[in-house]
Amino acid sequence: MDGTVLVADDDRTIRTVLTQALTRAGCKVHATSSLMTLMRWVEEGKGDLVISDVIMPDGNGLEALPRISQMRPGLPVIVISAQNTIMTAIQAADAEAYDYLPKPFDLPDLMKRSARALDLKRRAPKVVVPPREAGDDLPLVGRTASMQALYRLVARVMNTDLAVLVTGESGTGKSLIARAIHDFSDRRTQPFLVAQAGDLAGVEGISSILSRAKGGSLVLDEVADFDEDGQARMVRMLDMLSDHAPRVMATSQADLAQRMEAGRFRKDLYYRLSGVTINVPALRERVEDIPLLAEHFLARGERDNGTLRRLSTDARNMLRSYPWPGNVRQLENTLKRLLVTSSEPEITAGELEAALGGTQAALPVRGAPAEGERLSASVRRHLKRYFDLHEGQLPPPGVYDRILREMELPLIEISLDATGGNQAKCADLLGINRNTLRKKITDLDISVTRRRKLM
Repeated sequence: MDGTVLVADDDRTIRTVLTQALTRAGCKVHATSSLMTLMRWVEEGKGDLVISDVIMPDGNGLEALPRISQMRPGLPVIVISAQNTIMTAIQAADAEAYDYLPKPFDLPDLMKRSARALDLKRRAPKVVVPPREAGDDLPLVGRTASMQALYRLVARVMNTDLAVLVTGESGTGKSLIARAIHDFSDRRTQPFLVAQAGDLAGVEGISSILSRAKGGSLVLDEVADFDEDGQARMVRMLDMLSDHAPRVMATSQADLAQRMEAGRFRKDLYYRLSGVTINVPALRERVEDIPLLAEHFLARGERDNGTLRRLSTDARNMLRSYPWPGNVRQLENTLKRLLVTSSEPEITAGELEAALGGTQAALPVRGAPAEGERLSASVRRHLKRYFDLHEGQLPPPGVYDRILREMELPLIEISLDATGGNQAKCADLLGINRNTLRKKITDLDISVTRRRKLM
């Protein structure tokens, strides 16, 4: 890797890590905690790549991007941010950022993106996205890799004319993705229409739908449920589309490719609808996003109803271990119910379990552990159950880190409890450095209570 990189972040640790990694890779690095200093360097012609945080002590990194583009056309900027929402990704695309990564970021991944950016001769064409005040109300929240990839894909496709197929289980937010693509696109002033099988009955139904949708967006809801006649009507409608027709999107819980191979879904329709396929992951596949979503829904309850509630540590852990068959919709409805029924400021694990209908919060395992069973055998049973939940499909990529993180959380919590919250003793018990333990406590959002413990 060759070039000069300008790093702007108010976190000294991040500046140090990036400076060391980029220097080892062969780059020259200038690092600062000041946006003003970064802009002066850019104006002076320094740097072949900028890596910048969003929230800086003296300004906003995203808001500075148009000035950077004006002063240095073609200078790539990678935005890193702890604001892990779809709005950040969309605003980064709007501001012509070369790339966007959430914090905490994967260093090897950032290095690969930096290498590509340094090789870049010219950036991609500008994607113009209007601001939207209500954007923060969209519960499209997540810092997991799968959600961040989804955000970037939405930002890339929203101003194209390609058909979009949004897939995912019930309650994952497929309709929200379709709505976000419309609301942030250049069609946002045109109608947004959702159509079901009955709406397309007959030629008049098709004409009526196209007339109402105009040049906006038409979403065909749960297309796997359309019968043969409905699928034929969809094909006829899509063949009627003119240059000023609405953009077509479709949603589906079912795997349309499998249905097509089984002869239950028309091939010509499938290929017309699947210009770009966006898969919305199930909530159990992005466990790390559950606390973020819970905080979002609790904050919304406080804003809308003046009801202030927080989750106890045990309740947060229960949220993470529950399989959420109803996905984000079930999580939202559960927390809405708790906002009404919980009498204390802190929601307990018992209240959460009652709201879930008394179901076991932890993923069920087949058979009780045998007496004297080795830990590895017990873990194996749990992992087997996790893979079985995907019904013959592979889990999303990243299983190794995801599973280790799930095991790490209870191990550290139990060790802290056993040592009375004494982090020095806990680090010694675990056999890790005390600074490593502190970082893990912060990253895993573990509550530590110091007390005397006799063991």
